[in-house]
Amino acid sequence: MLDEAIARYGRPGIINSDQGSQFTCPRWVDRLKAEGIQISMDGKVRAKDNIWIERFWNTIKREHIYFNPADDGLELYRGIKSYIYYYNF
Repeated sequence: MLDEAIARYGRPGIINSDQGSQFTCPRWVDRLKAEGIQISMDGKVRAKDNIWIERFWNTIKREHIYFNPADDGLELYRGIKSYIYYYNF
């Protein structure tokens, strides 16, 4: 995933993540350091900081994405855009 993102969009200056094991394992950390990418991680016990957006994405997944699987990225984008309009209005 990282290689594809760098190839497509270029090397970012910083990557932010939570402190999950996939983002703290030596393979991930060493790869970012080798690329010269700064590592930023959310603080521990900070999960409630983004509870509203986490709840929103959970709602989109359960009410739209799971019931309307997209065939490609454009269809997914359009479906999410339409659902966000519905959600807000």
